[in-house]
Amino acid sequence: MEPIVIGEILSGLMFFGIIGFLLLGFPVAFTLSGVSLLFGLVGMWLGVFDPSNLGSLPNRYIGYMTNEVLVAVPLFIFMGVMLERSKIAEQLLMTMGKLFGNLRGGLGLSVIVVGALLAASTGVIGATVVTMGLISLPAMLRAGYDPKLASGVICASGTLGQIIPPSTVLIFMGDMLSSINAQVQMEKGNFAPSPVSVGDLFTGAMLPGLMLVLLYAAYVIFKAITDPASCPATPVPAEEKKGLAREVVFALLPPLALILAVLGSILGGIATPTEASSVGAVGAMVLATLRGRLSYKILRETMIATATITSMVFVILFGAAVFSVVFRMLGGEALVHEFLTNLPGGQLMALVLVMAIMFLLGFILDTFEIIFIVLPITAPILLAMDVDPVWLGVLVGVNLQTSFLTPPFGFALFYLRGVAPASMSTAAIYKGAIPFVLLQILGMAILFLVPEIVTWLPKIL
Repeated sequence: MEPIVIGEILSGLMFFGIIGFLLLGFPVAFTLSGVSLLFGLVGMWLGVFDPSNLGSLPNRYIGYMTNEVLVAVPLFIFMGVMLERSKIAEQLLMTMGKLFGNLRGGLGLSVIVVGALLAASTGVIGATVVTMGLISLPAMLRAGYDPKLASGVICASGTLGQIIPPSTVLIFMGDMLSSINAQVQMEKGNFAPSPVSVGDLFTGAMLPGLMLVLLYAAYVIFKAITDPASCPATPVPAEEKKGLAREVVFALLPPLALILAVLGSILGGIATPTEASSVGAVGAMVLATLRGRLSYKILRETMIATATITSMVFVILFGAAVFSVVFRMLGGEALVHEFLTNLPGGQLMALVLVMAIMFLLGFILDTFEIIFIVLPITAPILLAMDVDPVWLGVLVGVNLQTSFLTPPFGFALFYLRGVAPASMSTAAIYKGAIPFVLLQILGMAILFLVPEIVTWLPKIL
């Protein structure tokens, strides 16, 4: 058998071997590197893998650690955790609930609005879903909301941090797509390619994120009209209405000012995402101080949570680097390239297939694991087929947000299950998520049919 064929077979077996070990419960980062090295040894024994190729890993690791763009990741995580631990997010939820409570479906709409605001100020999905689950779910159930609708609204709104800037997922994808696009363009003979930045991805994701918010809100309004009993109004007592306007201003304006300072500086070209993330981290501490909630205990908890989340992501990234090198050197990238380019339907079919694979992997893998494994393999091929890199990044973001919601393995559903009362069945949480999964798929279809929703704003700015 030809060495090339042996290498391609090994690369395919390695990919499915990694999936198998992950299903058995082994840690992701060590599975990626361990299984890859094991197949590298087998490939070396069979004469189809040169171990000297692993010599590129130290330089790659140093590149990750010295990458200025990736410095934004821990700072945005710090900003989100600080807002959550200092109860600023909680106050925002309670205030918006009072503001919309007099309307049928008002509590649901308030959760969606707050979910979008928290997404634009935190980007930490787990913390957002848990916070809204602890605060909003009991209030919605007491008001007589259908448990399925209540859980669906909370899970869907909590996952908006996946696509609405400053999403940490978009930061990693922006950095990866930038280097991949530069390499692809140089291979095509374009030695001065237009750069793809994290700011471009943030800008491209703004309108799709707003579109998803409007789709969610439209569904809640539809339920309020067609099934009023599922989302009744919750009138605010007269004594609570007196200071409501002041309470809304006090709860809403400071986080809104922080969002505008962070995102406005990025979109306006005043600051890079890294510079804006530092403003966001300091701004979150200032807001906590003004509310009288910044203490040594909260600061310590925030720093520990930030270090834990950041370490988890980067250890996965380091493991994925080993997988990428071994997979490529065994010939896996050539195999995937040949398969995608020979598909009937060309660019569109290749893109649909990659999105379908990512969606299915979302049942068993975390978002970061998927983009670190799949994107380096498939993005060079798709970009070589003239897929717009910003459009691709936003599509991947919306796709992986959908997998966060899809039963039975959606991570957002697990987060809510952990804080939901025992009286709410897991089946109700799963059923509640299904309409929002369909809305997500509708949103993806719209982005496929009208790419300008993604590409228009980056071109203007």
